[in-house]
Parts: sequence; C-alpha cells; structure tokens
Amino acid sequence: MQIVFNVNGKDESLNVRPTDLLIDVLRDQLYLTSVKRGCEAGDCGACTVLVDGEPVNSCIFLAPRANGKTILTLEGLGDIYNMHPIQRNFMEVGALQCGFCGPGMILTTKALLDRNPNATREEVRQSLSGNLCRCTGYVKIEKAIQNAAAEIRGEEKPYGI
Repeated sequence: MQIVFNVNGKDESLNVRPTDLLIDVLRDQLYLTSVKRGCEAGDCGACTVLVDGEPVNSCIFLAPRANGKTILTLEGLGDIYNMHPIQRNFMEVGALQCGFCGPGMILTTKALLDRNPNATREEVRQSLSGNLCRCTGYVKIEKAIQNAAAEIRGEEKPYGI
C-alpha cells in the first residue's frame, strides 16, 4: 500500500506493507538514523518521533497510520549550524552522554514545550516518563529543559549556561 506523509518538512510517498513499523520506514527507507531501535516494545523512548506534534514510539506505530500525517525526527529539528534551543541546551548542560536516548528526549521535550513553555519540574518529569536514560540520569536533562524553556520564552536561563 502507498502512504503519503510529510517528514521533516518534505513530502514523501512510499510503498509499505500493512505490518511495517514506522521505525523501519524511517530508518531503512528514509535513512533517518536518529530514530533509535531500543527495546522494540514501546518502553524506552529511544524511537520517539513526533506525529502531528505528539510523541509516539515508532517501534510500535504501524507505518500505514502515518498516512496523511506530519512526522518530525531529530534530523528535522535543527543541525549543528542552526540548533534548536532544546538541542543547544542539552549540549551546553551536558545532558547527554552516549546519545542513544537523546533524540527521543529532545523530541519529547519539544512536544512538551510547544504545549506549555512554562512547564513545571513535575510536568517535565511526567512528560519524560516514557524516555529512559542509563548514562546521565535526569538532573542535567531537567536543567537543560528548564534552560531551553527560558530561552524560548526570552528569559534568563535559570542554570546560567
């Protein structure tokens, strides 16, 4: 079956099987390797992408469901020359170590801050509940998110980096 969707601002038309997973289409057909294969059960968040602005686990999201949708992966958020404030603050605070969880964390954060740029610490923690990090822990991640939110609002960063 053919699906048509927008990925990172580019319209795509692909042939998929009814049982294909979105992660496989993104990685194997579109070569978007920021989408990580982790638990393959929707538990770790490494495969998180935004579908119409909402975080989804692409490892359990059937590709045909993406028909007519807008998908955002980390490749579509920013690059080394033009980083999104979330990416920049994750880097500046040292919120990433191995980088495996990073794309999912950053996209989940984008969805949260798009909905609520004044998210409380508890709301940040709740939004990240589906994203696991083994290396950094969550203190630096929370600081990066609070700094990014302040930057997006045009305010001074609370952690001064």
